[in-house]
Amino acid sequence: MGDTVMRITTKSRYATRMVLDIALHCENGPVQSRDIAERQNISLKYLEKLIRELRRAGLIESRRGPQGGHLLARPADSITVGDIVRIMECPPKYDDCTCTAGGECDACPQAQTCLTKAIWVETTRAMFEKLDTFIIGELLD
Repeated sequence: MGDTVMRITTKSRYATRMVLDIALHCENGPVQSRDIAERQNISLKYLEKLIRELRRAGLIESRRGPQGGHLLARPADSITVGDIVRIMECPPKYDDCTCTAGGECDACPQAQTCLTKAIWVETTRAMFEKLDTFIIGELLD
């Protein structure tokens, strides 16, 4: 059968790279989108979409103007990769199952009779438990 890999979406991977880039380069003030896009090899248009989602969720703040750009809205030591993935994968889930780590499966027509629900709920919970151990501030060291 070979090795199978659980994949995090491009949105989550790129958003994590972007948050790390901001944390790494914000010591001199806001970090501009074009600089992040260039360093991380992410299209500016796609990056701006991710910025909007992270700003709406309160993870980053943006400033307009010639000296504008983006900053973390919270200290890097209080942001986990799990936080970022939860924002990008709303609602967070494993694979195509609609069940979340909290066990909510409202969108699934099989929720009441699903024989595998516990597997996917536990898998999602374990994945986020592990992602929460990766703290942005610690990844910069």
